[in-house]
Amino acid sequence: MTNHKISRVFPFDIANMKKVEDLLVKEGIRLDKNLDYTCAIFGEDNQVIATGSYFGNSLRCLCVSSDYQGEGLIGSIISHLIEEEYAIGNFHLFVYTKTCSAKFFKDLGFTEIVRIDNKISFLENKKTGFQDYVTSLEKPAEHSDKIAALVINANPFTLGHQYLVEKATAENDLVHLFMVSEDKSLVPFSARHKLITSGLSHLDNIIFHETGPYLISQATFPSYFQKEESQVIQSQSLLDTEIFLKIAKELGITRRYVGEEPNSQVTAIYNEIMKEQLAQNQIDLLIVPRKMTNNQEHLISASTARLAIKENNWELLETLVPKTTLEFFQSEESKPIIDKIKKADNIVHY
Repeated sequence: MTNHKISRVFPFDIANMKKVEDLLVKEGIRLDKNLDYTCAIFGEDNQVIATGSYFGNSLRCLCVSSDYQGEGLIGSIISHLIEEEYAIGNFHLFVYTKTCSAKFFKDLGFTEIVRIDNKISFLENKKTGFQDYVTSLEKPAEHSDKIAALVINANPFTLGHQYLVEKATAENDLVHLFMVSEDKSLVPFSARHKLITSGLSHLDNIIFHETGPYLISQATFPSYFQKEESQVIQSQSLLDTEIFLKIAKELGITRRYVGEEPNSQVTAIYNEIMKEQLAQNQIDLLIVPRKMTNNQEHLISASTARLAIKENNWELLETLVPKTTLEFFQSEESKPIIDKIKKADNIVHY
């Protein structure tokens, strides 16, 4: 069988999406919840015999029926997806795959960034992309013994974030602050960057970095090749930690600070796994209890701040965010963001 036609499958095409999902299930893969584009090759009986998708700039849900392997179908699917990604301007591509399949992607020009437990590999289509990112990170002119790191999304930047960073800067000579730069949040990165830097302008021992595509978020980590949710949490934590360790080695980081998440079992598991992995590499993970509002009525969190914005509760917002964040949300510039927050169905998970 040659010259297989590749067809796009739209989300509203329920019948064919069901065929895609049936193939994935048959081959032990779940249909990912986050997909921007899906394509498929149909067999003679009009069943899907090969499929692939992408979300943002990551390829996912790649699968060929075991009855049709060895015919080069997966190569055709990947080549098609790469062409589609390039057509919309995504030239830096990533793939998360079972390590047993990594060689196939390496043959297509992908380079492995990290792997965990010889089970999951994270690859990119740039030969030295990750290494270039690591070596480009700003370093201090003078050596310090106490160097800490934080990774924050700040959706939006709150007094809780400010408290966490202030604690880290007080307890260390230098803090590397990594700002999650992927735009998957209700507050876009351009605004988050502004709120973070303005809310911390009184501190002088911080070096700010963008995470780029490497320190990923829970929203974009693909889970389609793992059956249990606990496996997904564990894998993402291990993957994130492996990437962070490479960065920490380059920058001489000996501590990482994270905020406690009393209402999130997922983050609690994530933090415990990370703490264990970092300790094996002589890096301390400090889990800092949540700051409360001055009246002790609310734990300060970005999701509570978004809820206050959604409900026009400016009195509550004032107790949750620094003056710089409050002034931003009272400005004309923030109106499109406020509209987006108000239209969001479930603001807690953005």
